[in-house]
Amino acid sequence: MTIDTPRKLTGVRDRVDLIYRGVTRSGGIIVLVIMLAIGVFLGLRASQAISADGFEFFWQQAWEPDAGKFGIAAVLIGTILIAIVAVSLALPMALGTSLYISEYAPLRLKKTLIGLVDLMAAIPSVVYGLWGFFALQGSIVPIAKWISQNFGWIPIFAVDGYDPNDPLSTTTVFTSSTFVAGIVVALMITPIMTSIMREVFSQSPIGEREGALGLGATRWGMIRSVVLPFGVGGIIGGTMLGLGRALGETIAVYMIISPVFVIQPHILQNGASSISSLIALKYGEASAFGMSALMAAGLTLFVVTLIVNFGASAIVARSRSGASS
Repeated sequence: MTIDTPRKLTGVRDRVDLIYRGVTRSGGIIVLVIMLAIGVFLGLRASQAISADGFEFFWQQAWEPDAGKFGIAAVLIGTILIAIVAVSLALPMALGTSLYISEYAPLRLKKTLIGLVDLMAAIPSVVYGLWGFFALQGSIVPIAKWISQNFGWIPIFAVDGYDPNDPLSTTTVFTSSTFVAGIVVALMITPIMTSIMREVFSQSPIGEREGALGLGATRWGMIRSVVLPFGVGGIIGGTMLGLGRALGETIAVYMIISPVFVIQPHILQNGASSISSLIALKYGEASAFGMSALMAAGLTLFVVTLIVNFGASAIVARSRSGASS
């Protein structure tokens, strides 16, 4: 008795296929090697500070390396808060813009909007920082005051040292805050998130679109039942990519915030911090040991960004649009 076994199929690759395969594989390997080299470099340069401070580095708030007191508790929480504010504001803007461009905009207007969104992504971060410092900050104070007065019972919206019933109470407590920095970063990451979401939405199956419309669904009903479920991977991927940039943004945040090295949970209040702005602030005056401490802070930001991106990749791979790509 013989057992039938499936015949093994072999493909014949020509020289062009082999060259393309080699180039793409080499590109992937080079990227991994570069990432590993960055991690090793940061780890070696940070070893002196980490070995001297130990686990205190992760929950110490002050930043005085030469005095032996330094840690990333305050700046790490500040970095996360700025990124959360930015993503919370950028996500609805990016989602609405991408849906309008892909589903509602006329063809001529669509091309114009795509070019404008791409142009916004190319604007240097220092321009956003200047705009946030000179134009946005003064305009956002009344909004921050209103939020504090109406939602100040929520801890993150409380502002210490401000009495809404006192006409002489200064409004400078609302400037250089996590909220202002988050708005500026949100405008910086919105074009990137919009481009990714729009591209994924445009690839939703045309047959399912026509089927939903043929069964009597409205345009919004078709978007809700076909486009959005298919584009979950793009929404998550774009959001996580924006979050990764928000975590590492330096110049715009550095120009706006007033650095404090204590945990500042009140996002509307003056004083904020981030790891990237800490490095920009202290790099020029750091001693050899202080430079090692800054490298340790950079290593922490590097690891956090990798965790965010790997988590996003795992989620996107499980979605329909991620699996199809």
